[in-house]
Amino acid sequence: MDEIVSSVLEDYHARIERERNLPRPASRDDIDERLLAVGPETGRLINILARSLQTPTILEIGTSYGYSGIWLAEAARASGGKVITLELQDYKSAHAREKAREAGLEGHIDFRVGNALQLIEGLDEKIDFVLLDLWKDLYVPALRAFYPRLNPGAIVVADNMIRPGGENARLYSEAVRALPGMTSVLLPVGTGIEVSRYDPL
Repeated sequence: MDEIVSSVLEDYHARIERERNLPRPASRDDIDERLLAVGPETGRLINILARSLQTPTILEIGTSYGYSGIWLAEAARASGGKVITLELQDYKSAHAREKAREAGLEGHIDFRVGNALQLIEGLDEKIDFVLLDLWKDLYVPALRAFYPRLNPGAIVVADNMIRPGGENARLYSEAVRALPGMTSVLLPVGTGIEVSRYDPL
């Protein structure tokens, strides 16, 4: 990873530290103002996983402020792939786009703004890697939307499966493990990630 990308990630890490001591968010609007990033451990793991694929099409569901997108775009640049990242809020997508520009990675990310489920339904591309990190009640609907678009060997990573976890995390875990061709494991990395691989018969 080059120094420019590392510097942008360090800026994000400083923001994570600043926000760690803020009062607990009182509403979804308050939560939306926070970075709520996957964190460096998960970031490094998704980078490693995405780099292991050849010319992957990477789908990030939940751009937020762009932290995980930097990790994924760096992997896409290294492996000859591309990232498609989906975000409901245009101001978050704009911030993420600017950080990608600072990192020299803007040419490897396609920023799309709108309802995630509708954007997934409109995809023409087949998908090799998915990072799922949005409101947890949308995990299962998103899974149902992108599952038919997975290429054989595709990897799916869902974040926040241990913390905060909860009913929606349990429902997602059950749903992804029930799909034909999916093998899945829960890993205690970051706030907990469910890592799944699609190998159809």
